[in-house]
Amino acid sequence: MSYKVGDTASVSKDITDDEIRKFADLVGDHNSVHLNDEFARKTRFGRRIAHGMLSASLISTAIGTRLPGNGAVYLSQTFRFVAPVFPGDTVTARVTITNIREDKPIVTLETICFNQHDELVVKGEAVVLVDPLEMAQV
Repeated sequence: MSYKVGDTASVSKDITDDEIRKFADLVGDHNSVHLNDEFARKTRFGRRIAHGMLSASLISTAIGTRLPGNGAVYLSQTFRFVAPVFPGDTVTARVTITNIREDKPIVTLETICFNQHDELVVKGEAVVLVDPLEMAQV
């Protein structure tokens, strides 16, 4: 696969109550702000919120399946959680190549997630290794 600075890819997912509960069980984060309506009503959000890392995990999906795609391996990732994601929201993760190293197969990407109202919820940057041999075996 050939790619260049400015290339963009995205993935979207509905963040359902079931997805939040499965994520909580998978990672072991059973914080009441994610799972307990009564508790969450008393928080600054007024209702339950999804785990920030659930939304952020969609960035990994975009990188590993879309751009750069199969064979890409994380070297680093930063996140800034800008706004909450609520059960019922649809989150889209978008990755955009901002730099390609000429001396090594390393790509830097802007990574963002936004909800169905085009509100930014997560912002960051990823650096990934792209092994040309793995890419060729797709």
